[in-house]
Amino acid sequence: MTSANPYAAIASEYVRLLRSPPDVSPDQLSPPTAVEIPPNAPTVLLFSPHPDDECLVGALPLRLMRELKLNVLNVAVTLGSRKDRQQERWEELQRACNYLGFGLIPTQENGLERVNLATREGEPEVWAQSVSVIRKILQQHQPKIIFFPHDRDWNRTHIGTHYLVMDAIATMEARFSCWLLETEYWGAMDNPNLAIESSAAEIADLMAATSFHVGEVQRNPYHLRLPGWAIDNVRRGSELVGGQGETAPNLSFATLYRLSRWRGERWEFRGPGRIVTCEDDLQNLFSTAH
Repeated sequence: MTSANPYAAIASEYVRLLRSPPDVSPDQLSPPTAVEIPPNAPTVLLFSPHPDDECLVGALPLRLMRELKLNVLNVAVTLGSRKDRQQERWEELQRACNYLGFGLIPTQENGLERVNLATREGEPEVWAQSVSVIRKILQQHQPKIIFFPHDRDWNRTHIGTHYLVMDAIATMEARFSCWLLETEYWGAMDNPNLAIESSAAEIADLMAATSFHVGEVQRNPYHLRLPGWAIDNVRRGSELVGGQGETAPNLSFATLYRLSRWRGERWEFRGPGRIVTCEDDLQNLFSTAH
């Protein structure tokens, strides 16, 4: 007699959780305890190609705000390509950022348009105007840390946002310096060098915040799939960041990034890879990276 597969219960439970989400409206969610940010706190800019990206890649920004009391500001690069949804997406974005405690910066009314490589290559005047918008945000806020997609993140607006931010940084004064953290979502990085652990509570907060993007999660439940993605990041990060053939760290959830630094008109990549647990001091990430 063949014994029952002991893993069937695990697989079935995943299916149950995906198909039976909490029956709750986002507006019924109580936000986490607010973090008091000092008036002179260093600024973190999170450049989000679309509303909801601030949640999906927001694991490290959330920890920086909560653990180091940094001032995290989400920059809404675009509000999506559907003009009939842009105002609604802006309102959803406001609620999501309020829930997490992130500040929110608009680029312009209804967001920037045509943020992609075709515009960069074929419409230089339009692209220059968008670069100018981002440059003004950099000049105003003088961020110490910047998050933005890596250059192969598949989605054309994600890739466009990468080049938009880098083109704007390249126009800054020679004294401008900041840490750069490239993010991934649609296209995985070949060479991330940073894996950031999230607690179950942090993942739950990111899921809840993502649920405020009602129109997006109705067509694809990104919030419910977020834990599975974060679990898979542990698999990838154990070897891409920790080293090929290394034993996987004892983490449940992680998000992968690529850490580098812009220093005086130079882009300096960092290494070797680091796996940062929930118990590690994030301050050491920026004081000892080399």
